[in-house]
Amino acid sequence: MSHWLAPEPQRWDLIVEEALIEDIGTGDISAGCLDPAKSVDWFIEAQGPGIVCGVGIVAYLMEPQGEEDDGQYLEIAIRDGEPVSRGTLIAKGRLAGAKALQCERTALNFLMHLSGVATLTSKFVEKVNGIDVRIADTRKTLPGLRVLQKYAVRCGGGYNHRMGLYDAAMVKDNHILAYGSIGEAVDAVRRSISHMTKIEVECESHEQVREAIAARADVIMLDNMDPFSMREIVSAHKGQAIFEASGGINLDTVRGIAETGVDVISVGALTHSAIAVPFHLEL
Repeated sequence: MSHWLAPEPQRWDLIVEEALIEDIGTGDISAGCLDPAKSVDWFIEAQGPGIVCGVGIVAYLMEPQGEEDDGQYLEIAIRDGEPVSRGTLIAKGRLAGAKALQCERTALNFLMHLSGVATLTSKFVEKVNGIDVRIADTRKTLPGLRVLQKYAVRCGGGYNHRMGLYDAAMVKDNHILAYGSIGEAVDAVRRSISHMTKIEVECESHEQVREAIAARADVIMLDNMDPFSMREIVSAHKGQAIFEASGGINLDTVRGIAETGVDVISVGALTHSAIAVPFHLEL
């Protein structure tokens, strides 16, 4: 049984294994002296409210291996994307004591951080409830954790922007300067990409929006614009492109931005500034 919401993040197990290797290093000094045949009962519970994410990693790390005969087991009590409060049981089981203690911090680190991302995302999604707009992430992710952080955004009710530089084209201010103009940049990119790949242009003024529309951009990012300018631009060009708002948007301003009529609001803070949700593992 998979404990991930579809689609499951790619190569997540390699990320988890690297984290475990980083922690154990040449060997666990504290738990390494335990009798390997000694099993312990354990449980993980939430210590505060939030949206849980990372259950699949807990299952991966805390799953008994082999054919033990002392009642070892794993029971997952919740699914990613579900709300938790203080005392909510996440998982419990019986496992070799040395393994349980070795995996404890790695499991909790992922669970706490990913739940923090999912929780912050859910707060943004709640703020725009009733408005036809999507809350999306950005590429402002922690190095090495992008696929997991973007999975956590989905668990919180948000949507993913492009995964990297390879699956969509974005013409930003520095690209425009390098190419010479929005039109030249979009034309050059379009000549080299598949017909399945979208092109987004970052715009800072109504004039640039007109240039991007003339160049047949698929998505137009309204970067760091005030809500009045956004509303004017969207009203004038609705249906000519997908409009995305981005830049310094927070929980206090997101609903006002949503009311301008944009289609997507991208928020870097979802992944770079999420506060961890507390969990603990007890024997």
